[in-house]
Amino acid sequence: MQNDVIAIVMAAGKGTRMKSKKSKLVQKIYGKEIIKRSVENAQKAGIEDIVAIVGYQKEEIQEVLGNTVKYAMQEEQLGTGHAVMQTTQFLEGKKGKVLVLNGDVPLIRPETLKKLVEKSTENKEYATLLTAIYDDPTGYGRIIRDEGGNIKGIVEHKDATEEQKEIKEINAGIYCFDIEELLKALKEIKPNNVQGEYYLTDVIKIMNDKGLKTGAVIVEDNTEILGINDRIQLEILTRILRMRINTEMMRKGVTIEDTNTTYIYDDVEIGMDTVRHPNTTIKSDVKIGEDCEIGPNAYIREGCQIADKVKIGSFVEVKKAIIATGSKVPHLSYMGDCEIGEKCNIGCGTITCNYDGFNKSKTIIGDHSFIGSNTNLVAPVTLGDNTFIAAGSTITEDVPADSLAIARQRQINKEGWNKNK
Repeated sequence: MQNDVIAIVMAAGKGTRMKSKKSKLVQKIYGKEIIKRSVENAQKAGIEDIVAIVGYQKEEIQEVLGNTVKYAMQEEQLGTGHAVMQTTQFLEGKKGKVLVLNGDVPLIRPETLKKLVEKSTENKEYATLLTAIYDDPTGYGRIIRDEGGNIKGIVEHKDATEEQKEIKEINAGIYCFDIEELLKALKEIKPNNVQGEYYLTDVIKIMNDKGLKTGAVIVEDNTEILGINDRIQLEILTRILRMRINTEMMRKGVTIEDTNTTYIYDDVEIGMDTVRHPNTTIKSDVKIGEDCEIGPNAYIREGCQIADKVKIGSFVEVKKAIIATGSKVPHLSYMGDCEIGEKCNIGCGTITCNYDGFNKSKTIIGDHSFIGSNTNLVAPVTLGDNTFIAAGSTITEDVPADSLAIARQRQINKEGWNKNK
């Protein structure tokens, strides 16, 4: 996307329906804050210059976004037009396009934002709206078109006539404006409506009255424009996002036996012909190769790199683990902060003791090693290639290659000891 595009993300509202001490925009949807997803969508669309309009609990939003954006302050909540007015210092003297987004609409695809800006630029439109077709458009602003199909304006639901309320095309609340003409129009909008607010939608009518060309892009998937106001909607959008990611994985050749119980977070790569069994979770920043088997009831945490033909079985948790080709962690094990070589077998109940209460340490297991059941590997520790660890051992020292390590007391049988119990 061209560099002369600025994005404005509106994030100043209170969001009282979330029933939380925190801003609704810092609530997490599938592991990531709502506002962070909204900003990242603009970034993934190729927009680097982003302004967030903050107000209520601004410190929480600034803590999440840090210095990745610029900030404009909206002290009073006087409407969407008033919000954008607070960003004029970042727009004055610039040419190009400005994309206006809502911070509580986290599922908009970057490809949709690109399409909106590209149409606006190629068709030389001064305002381009994202719209949608709803069977039940109650509550949404209606798109008013003339006989030729050109957009004349937008009427909010509470200000619409009964005839206008029959219109199915609605305003999605995402806009692309010409910067210079937007700045002129913002000076002309008035709070002449039921709410007494400055509507950003009035900019469309102002531009039309000047004879400036306006247009729209109808979104292909209406779930992209859904907003979040309460925890019910948060759960619904989380479910949609989870299904979106699962669907993309299946299209790339990953088998998912039960999408309802499979959780794959953002920024996960999984190779073809890998099978995901039910009740498994893969967190962000994980890479899994081809022909692997994951689950059921497995938990793959952040920072894992799993090569081809690896098995992660039932009730296994791995974290920051690098596992080489052909190795198996079949069941009931925790492998954290470790490197496992090729064609290793990790016995049931094995754990890497990676945390001493102060620091995390690493375990390294060489190629072709066999770790017996119920083994504790106390990090930092290194096991050479082709080592064999006897079941029930607690390993606190390095084990040389080709060695058998036994770290347990001898068995003692006391005959008759239990007779009098």
